[in-house]
Amino acid sequence: MKHYKSLAELHRENGFPPPENALFSVYKCDHKCTMGDREFTSDFYMIGFKKIIAGNVLYGRTKYDHDCGPMMFFKPHQVIEMKNLEFDEDGFLMFIHEDFLNGHILHDSIKKYHYFDYETNEALHLSPSEEITIWELYHKIESEYRNNQDEYSRELILANVDTMLKYSQRFYKRQFLNRTEISGKTVTRFNEEINKYVSKGLLGSKGLPSVNYMAERLNISAGYLSDILKQESGKTALEHIHIYLISEAKNRLIGEDRSVSEIAYALGFENLSYFSRLFKKEVGISPNVFKKQLLN
Repeated sequence: MKHYKSLAELHRENGFPPPENALFSVYKCDHKCTMGDREFTSDFYMIGFKKIIAGNVLYGRTKYDHDCGPMMFFKPHQVIEMKNLEFDEDGFLMFIHEDFLNGHILHDSIKKYHYFDYETNEALHLSPSEEITIWELYHKIESEYRNNQDEYSRELILANVDTMLKYSQRFYKRQFLNRTEISGKTVTRFNEEINKYVSKGLLGSKGLPSVNYMAERLNISAGYLSDILKQESGKTALEHIHIYLISEAKNRLIGEDRSVSEIAYALGFENLSYFSRLFKKEVGISPNVFKKQLLN
């Protein structure tokens, strides 16, 4: 599998003009914007803006098809493959080497944007007005990139990249709201999957369900799952798992003649103190006090 360490190599092998900067580049697509039709990894963050009308993009283990949105985000060292792509209208590719972010606030804050981990059917679908915003920011970045870079260029480029990422976060929140009716309430589907997990007796054999497990069951990425749950309910995927388990714990403390520790282990908690802290956080009292109140 090909791994690109330098932008110069990536540009050269894909027929792009030589990069203006060793650690950052942009490439304007004119209906064609292919990346070699083979799997590759790189040391770069990649932002792609393009309406794909045919072909597919493989990101990690997940395939984007032609219904994907016009914006996609890729993180370093992830497996990417682009095959048989046909595009509608112009677009762009942006490459940001990890080292270009050193010493800048984006070095840490870019990791907070979960959409770099999104997968199936999770590309960003932009409205016409949102596309205008993204293109305006791109042109500002491109202008700094191409016009005799100086000591201010990196800061101005990254400031506009930061703004683009913030707008993308805003647009994703709008997408979560607008597409909820299509996909169904994620909270409901999430709780249905936990119900299935518990009813199959998996708590005792496999322990607590992880966010990754729940995401796989819903056929979305863990980052996308937590973000859309947060948008729908104000709580993350992990918080929803905890809420469900504490509700189940209360039910068992009331209806079963077993000790707190037995119930905790039956619910998949390996650590009794962790269960007790979580229970007190959600209920306001410890499970022992809760059980004693019921007995009295």
